[in-house]
Amino acid sequence: MTGSPVWHPFWQHGLGLPIPKVARGEGAALILEDGSRVIDAISSWWVTTHGHNNPRIMAAIRAQTERLDQVIFAGWTHQPAEDVARCLVAMLPEALTRVFFSDSGSTCVEVALKMALGFWANRGEARHRILVMEHSYHGDTIGTMSVGERGVYNAAYAPLLFDVGTIPFPIGDGANTIEALEAACRENPAALIVEPLVLGAGGMLFYPPAVLAAMAEVCRRHGVLFIADEVMTGFGRTGTLLACNQAGVVPDILCLAKGLTGGSMPLAVTVAQEPIFAAHWSTDRAKLFYHSSSYTANPIACAAAVENLAIWREEPVQARIDALGQNQQTLLDRLAALPGAQYPRRCGTIIAVDFATPDGGYLSALAPHLMAFARDNGVLLRPLGNTVYVLPPYCISAADLARVGDVVEEGLATLPRSGSQNQ
Repeated sequence: MTGSPVWHPFWQHGLGLPIPKVARGEGAALILEDGSRVIDAISSWWVTTHGHNNPRIMAAIRAQTERLDQVIFAGWTHQPAEDVARCLVAMLPEALTRVFFSDSGSTCVEVALKMALGFWANRGEARHRILVMEHSYHGDTIGTMSVGERGVYNAAYAPLLFDVGTIPFPIGDGANTIEALEAACRENPAALIVEPLVLGAGGMLFYPPAVLAAMAEVCRRHGVLFIADEVMTGFGRTGTLLACNQAGVVPDILCLAKGLTGGSMPLAVTVAQEPIFAAHWSTDRAKLFYHSSSYTANPIACAAAVENLAIWREEPVQARIDALGQNQQTLLDRLAALPGAQYPRRCGTIIAVDFATPDGGYLSALAPHLMAFARDNGVLLRPLGNTVYVLPPYCISAADLARVGDVVEEGLATLPRSGSQNQ
């Protein structure tokens, strides 16, 4: 073996492409070992909200390392976890009362699915089917792949995936989606899981709040649990604390991760309404909720989350989000004017544009080309096939956003028009 023994995620090592080594983070940028600065235009896979190395969050982490590093959470507790739970319950809609900790977006969605199935099982009702939306992505564990779109990225694991009911992605006013959901709900499924307003990995596909509200209402009328996967959309990405806020929707089960610690450490929560918890409350030990991991509610990660939530209470985070949205609109208008630009769209702090290519789709040659060009020119981008999106930390400057636009424009101008660079 030569070189690093590290096996990187979503990376084809056989192409022999360079892998930059990051030394530190500063606000909206990453600093490489050679001292060069890279603008983080995708929040390091959508996690970093207030910026890298936020002083308040870093201080909270350092302080917690001097008190308690780790403790079993099954039947034990600690103050950082209690603080996270109470702060979240205070910030979220009143009906969301129970906070279950886990480690990542995938695991908090797995938890949500298990909660939904456990709810019906403990009530003695045979409701097992999960409904999903076309083009969705909910994670890379077996359960979360099962409720996501099937494609090249999970084809090898198809024998492991369970069957689901799929409703179409909304077109126009979403009547196609609502009609299909009505029909599916008449068969008494256990739950519907959706990414509210924005389907992230599916191509940054947006749909209006009215459709989200209508889906939640259909589920309510049919007694189907409504699960909102806000792993990516939560903590301000769509312009509000939760995407569900824009539709006046309170899910039965809510999934949060990425921005929960400001993007500083891995931590996730699944927040449930009281009936979900009550269905698992019993003097019968067989009815407890069977899920955990060794690092559930890690105290250091919880300390980071406590400080992040304090930043939301005490600093003008919403004003920063609003300002970024305006700057993002300026960038979107610029990208929309480029040759081949299609379907320019913005939702809060997220912008996306599709570019016409001969090989559109997830394996389009545009993605590896633009990613490499951006890397070599001081910007971190990771297009979704022929979809270019920008989703930066809230502290990014207008000048840095303009530089991102320069790099996208220059990179697209040098895109080879034939051959394949799939990665």
